[in-house]
Amino acid sequence: MGTTLPQPVILKRPETGGPGSALIFLLRRRSWWTLFILLAAGLLTAPAQTNTASGFAPVQISIGSGNAVPDVDMAIKVLFSLTLLTLAPSILLLMTCFTRIVIVLSFVRSALQLQGAPANQIIIGLSLFMTYFIMAPVWANIDRDALAPYQAHTITSEVALDRAAGHMRTFMLKQTRPKDVELFVSMAKLQPVNPNELPLRVVIPAYIISELRTAFQMGFLIYVPFILIDIVVATVLMSMGMMMMPPMTISLPLKLLLFVLVDGWTLVVQSLVRSFGM
Repeated sequence: MGTTLPQPVILKRPETGGPGSALIFLLRRRSWWTLFILLAAGLLTAPAQTNTASGFAPVQISIGSGNAVPDVDMAIKVLFSLTLLTLAPSILLLMTCFTRIVIVLSFVRSALQLQGAPANQIIIGLSLFMTYFIMAPVWANIDRDALAPYQAHTITSEVALDRAAGHMRTFMLKQTRPKDVELFVSMAKLQPVNPNELPLRVVIPAYIISELRTAFQMGFLIYVPFILIDIVVATVLMSMGMMMMPPMTISLPLKLLLFVLVDGWTLVVQSLVRSFGM
């Protein structure tokens, strides 16, 4: 018995030009891309259905309303926040006790004639933690009177900023010499006012100058005992006829020994903390 081969299926294009005949012809071809085109056309031409459980609600993203006035105040707040983050290092350096502390610790290292010990990272780190310790009461007052009410939406941002500036002004004026304040008040051509009402543009530079002066005074007092050691060592070496030997070879171990025996770091840190009235 012979094997009957399947006859090839010949699809003929319908003679009629109606849409139903074209659909039957396309379905007989069973082409994936044709079915895909039909499904896409059906989705595009189907009427939109709303308020149905099986469909997704349309997602609309709108910024503001068409007739409302743009919130310019919010844009100004964002710009001010970014500016404040940029100036944060300067605020930390110049409006806190960090300046005096880091200068005095640098003087200690220079007086000991040590080039890299302690390293700059250690000096800056110790200065930051001492700044946090000394400024903790001020920051607690700012958090109580400005940040906490502002987060509770009981005061506006302007009132919170004024209260925070008031606490910082009180701290800086406590450490500033009246002579420096009078200098900047006269240069700003301001009328005599209450110190608590002075603008920050006058208080901040006066405070910085006072901090530099106080730091250099403390640095001089730190230098005095180490200079005496250098003079004594140089005199002894000259009297012994050892003029070719550098005095620092002998004075440096003596300075380190004296600094360790008197517990120098504790004395320096204690003097710095007490200089701020704590």
